[in-house]
Amino acid sequence: MNAQDYINREEKYGAHNYHPLPVVLERGEGPFVWDVNGKRYFDFLSAYSAVNQGHCHPKIIKALTDQAQKLTLTSRAFYNTVLGEYEEYVTKYFKYDKVLPMNSGAEADETALKLCRKWAYKKKGIKQDKAKIIACEGNFHGRTITIISMSTDPEARNDYGPFTPGIVIIPYNDLKALEKALQDPDVAGFLVEPVQGEAGVFVPDEGYLKKAYDLCKKNNVLFIADEVQTGIGRTGKLLACDHEGVRPDILILGKALSGGVMPISAVLADDEIMLTIKPGEHGSTFGGNALAAKVAIAALEVIKNEKLAENAEKLGKIFRDEMKSVKSDMIELVRGKGLLNAIVIRPKGGKTAWDVCLAMMDKGLIAKPTHEHIIRFAPPLVITEPQLKEAISLIKEAFKLFE
Repeated sequence: MNAQDYINREEKYGAHNYHPLPVVLERGEGPFVWDVNGKRYFDFLSAYSAVNQGHCHPKIIKALTDQAQKLTLTSRAFYNTVLGEYEEYVTKYFKYDKVLPMNSGAEADETALKLCRKWAYKKKGIKQDKAKIIACEGNFHGRTITIISMSTDPEARNDYGPFTPGIVIIPYNDLKALEKALQDPDVAGFLVEPVQGEAGVFVPDEGYLKKAYDLCKKNNVLFIADEVQTGIGRTGKLLACDHEGVRPDILILGKALSGGVMPISAVLADDEIMLTIKPGEHGSTFGGNALAAKVAIAALEVIKNEKLAENAEKLGKIFRDEMKSVKSDMIELVRGKGLLNAIVIRPKGGKTAWDVCLAMMDKGLIAKPTHEHIIRFAPPLVITEPQLKEAISLIKEAFKLFE
């Protein structure tokens, strides 16, 4: 089969809910992937930051294969020898009392919303079915009905109603709007991305997160951080909230929690919040399975031992400085934090961000547009400085084609 055969098969038998670049990948290692023709590419998407530790990291793969031969799944109907080890490791790693393990990022977000509402009724004293949660315009927290009820993206929302009530939408990076919304005594939580990824790597003003957190504390409202994409080293700190010394009341993790090996997500909180959920009130057959537990420990060890957050901080500055120096009519803005960056594209002669991505693909680097006029650049955090500079030269070559 050639590349087009693979594409045609997906088109025929798969739902048309994605629009991939026309590249068919077969193998990955570190910051690189190879297509079915053996051509090598720099991966500058990292599976939406799930592959922070690089493709097929040997330590993570060993943890996976070793555990897969012993025990994979028991469900939570029984104890196993691995889950407690992971729970102790991850709670000490992020400094929380308890963890509730799930699978996908969307499931973790849903878990956090349920946890917030349960806390609102059990602890804050809000009347039943009156709890409200504040979210931000431009957010991306997943694809479930409740989560898209928070979305302001027509593509995410259209034709999926009726939507879940109890949600208040305010502008992102707007403290006055948050302060006003918090005056409602029925508000239980504020759900926010420290950097909005899908919105095009929208970095809020410095101090926004800390002031938002302080406003939540003042009004007895839970500050809930969705760090599914920004967490685990991506922005140059272990968590993006760490840049402002903010410790979320509820922390949501996913993606790189497995190093891209399998779906693993987690919600972390202290006892006062987490223990409001009792047996039978929430769960997942696969959440906290033995295989996931071993994989997540290995994935987090790699982040710490290889100092990947520090690498992201250093190389991110190099990337932004280099991109800002490019003379191109198509580059409107460069922004980001750590190795989560974006270039806002100004269309030229009918050519758009998609055309730039195709040109980069031809040069040997793959990235993807978001919202048609923005390209997100997020390589695996294991990328070295020489590799990054080689990749930057390919990006520059691609932009030259549009001069």
